[in-house]
Amino acid sequence: MGSIQLGCAPIAWTNDDIPELGKENTFEQCISEMALAGYEGTEIGNKYPENADMLKEYLDLRNLRTASAWFSSFLTTKPFEEVKTEFIKHRNFLHALGAKVIVVSEQGQSIQKEDLPLFEYKPVFSIEEWKRLIDGLQHLGELAGEKNMSIVYHHHMGTGIQTTEEIIQLMEETDPSKVSLLYDTGHLALSGEDPLYILKRYFKRIKHVHFKDVRRDVANEIIKKNDCFLSAVKKGVFTVPGDGYIDFHPIMDYLREHDYYGWVIVEAEQDPAKYNAYEYALKAKNYIDNLEVKGGL
Repeated sequence: MGSIQLGCAPIAWTNDDIPELGKENTFEQCISEMALAGYEGTEIGNKYPENADMLKEYLDLRNLRTASAWFSSFLTTKPFEEVKTEFIKHRNFLHALGAKVIVVSEQGQSIQKEDLPLFEYKPVFSIEEWKRLIDGLQHLGELAGEKNMSIVYHHHMGTGIQTTEEIIQLMEETDPSKVSLLYDTGHLALSGEDPLYILKRYFKRIKHVHFKDVRRDVANEIIKKNDCFLSAVKKGVFTVPGDGYIDFHPIMDYLREHDYYGWVIVEAEQDPAKYNAYEYALKAKNYIDNLEVKGGL
């Protein structure tokens, strides 16, 4: 795949937000099945060892590398020094594992884990909250730069940065040398945005990619029933590339034709009791490999 590195997220095996989903799946099963499916790397989940040397040993045995890990920032609701302390620990852990990017998502005001209708109660930041977010992210970007790393902002359903307009504001008000973007196909599609538009407009800012698909019938149901985010996940709104309605052909073509350099992470938070994690990881790998063949590589 040239400069694209293909990885897999552990959230299909064990869900960090809903621990009962996949509670029977072990860390070793997760990474072993990722390797068996042919992936090059992984993001980090809640069952992974917290000791960097130990984790690296487990991953090295399976020829897997660390792509990144999620960091919940609370820049709009907590003192910056508190966020900074936690971020530095997270940064140092990822640096020890050889990761180059740090996934950051603002969880201040988030309804991601709340039992509230996903669209009706979506948070909207005030002018002051926007200022705290922008200033805070730029400081985190500077801290990442101390280790020659970058922060990649994760737009996400149920948070203050979800829509096209919010992503544009975030990108326009931050310094490109300090704040990059994580491009997530599934969150854009479920929000009603145009994934290709964001990809083309901010390609130069994108340093990390999540390939996630959406089941249209489930998406329609959760909108109609005013479901919360976690309920949507349990019902299976997300799935792997090639199993939903998103057309990944033009997305992959654009990434390849414009020499995207970085990780593409297959991510589909769904119940592994209903959708076997290894089966779907393999399905996604085969689908993406076929995209490459059709693309002429």
